[in-house]
Amino acid sequence: MASPQQTTGKTYMPAELLIAHIVKIQASISNLESLRPSKPVNSLFTQLVKLCTLPSSIDVQRLPADVQRMRESLIRQCGQAEGLLELEFSTHLTKLPHPMSHLNLFPYYTNYVKLASMEHQILFESGMMQPKRVAFVGSGPMPLTSIIMATHHMKSTHFINYDVDESANILARQLIAMDDDLEKRMEFKTCDIMDVKEELGSFDCIFLAALVGMSKEEKVGILDHIREYMKGGGILLVRSANGARAFLYPIIEEDDLHGFEVLSIFHPTNDVINSVVLVRKPVY
Repeated sequence: MASPQQTTGKTYMPAELLIAHIVKIQASISNLESLRPSKPVNSLFTQLVKLCTLPSSIDVQRLPADVQRMRESLIRQCGQAEGLLELEFSTHLTKLPHPMSHLNLFPYYTNYVKLASMEHQILFESGMMQPKRVAFVGSGPMPLTSIIMATHHMKSTHFINYDVDESANILARQLIAMDDDLEKRMEFKTCDIMDVKEELGSFDCIFLAALVGMSKEEKVGILDHIREYMKGGGILLVRSANGARAFLYPIIEEDDLHGFEVLSIFHPTNDVINSVVLVRKPVY
């Protein structure tokens, strides 16, 4: 088996070695009694993230069928663990006197700050300076992107956060309740985005979280639905993954975006995990 190579100060991981490590970690994750935050859970997912952000030339589309099935299972496990982690931290923060002052306690907070900064820059370069209304689909119990965007980048924007889980929205509302400005500019709606129609036409910009639509078919169905109802000239920002990071999140390809004008595709090489795909609905 090939061994890791050093390139420009970083460890370059050959595909077969990377897959062997990931298969081993996924087997250990599958043997856990629960994916709630704990030392074993945190350790395994930390190892996984470190592996998947190493430089690699892996093309996940060309993986054997058994590895593809393992990857799909792993993405679902990552999504479940991420949801439970957010739930635990949001529950903890809402019990503090000033929750918004302690967001940095969340383990991946700096990652969200970097991702939001990157996304804002991409939006700015596309001409989306200060949108009036933004939707975030799949906001969860810790709507960090919306909070960071509203606080640091889009200081007059109104945010509508959609999630299918009412308990997640209850926690998210409690999280921002002590902040008068955010409380005025943020709404949380419990629904399946496939049931939202005309309202989608009211947004200048829509964010689609990486874990909304876990399978390719489901994701494409959601993209088609959003495109049908969003306004002409509106911007859609879709989070995707590239290379080994696609063991953590689903991939969106240009072929999945028919009917949209692709403005930008950005694949990070630092510790930010999500790729950013920016598209626009043409004005007919």
